Amino acid sequence: MSVQEAIAKNATTWEGQWNIDPIHSKIQFAVSHMVISEVTGVFKDFEGGLTFTGEGFDLASAAFSAKVDSISTDNEQRDGHLKSDDFFNAEAYPALTYKSTNIQVTGDNTFEVEGHMTIRDVTKPVTLQVKFGGMVKDAYGQYKAGFAISGAINRKEFGLKWSALTEAGGMVVGNEVRLHLNVQLAKVVED
Repeated sequence: MSVQEAIAKNATTWEGQWNIDPIHSKIQFAVSHMVISEVTGVFKDFEGGLTFTGEGFDLASAAFSAKVDSISTDNEQRDGHLKSDDFFNAEAYPALTYKSTNIQVTGDNTFEVEGHMTIRDVTKPVTLQVKFGGMVKDAYGQYKAGFAISGAINRKEFGLKWSALTEAGGMVVGNEVRLHLNVQLAKVVED
């Protein structure tokens, strides 16, 4: 069933606030390292969601934030460097945020989300590609919806300025950061 069919069939179910379920979601990034491999990481502390009118995803709005201090690349020294002023400066800028400005259905189960990302004190437009995984009612009667989200940013445009070159002249850390979010949303139950 396409997302448009799912909405038409369950418009009242969709309407309302949906929040990220952090237990069933993962916020990942990847960047090239020394030109020959990738370093991947995650943000462990994040929140966000989708406000949905029930009339279509083009009228929905999304927001997201992650705490910079929760960044993890499975290397304590590297994580400390990422939290420093060379990169995120977690002390001065404790969170990165994203707020949608436009959501457009591009296929049966795909969307393009335009919005503004803020990292440090820099806000730039960022477009994300979204694939809808489906919507179900779980064993506890709660509605859940799944999305796979991808995109890319240029880290230097956001003030993540540290740079070094290898002996061969390649960049130690690439400028492009690829984003991949697997997100499960849970509908907020009104009392």
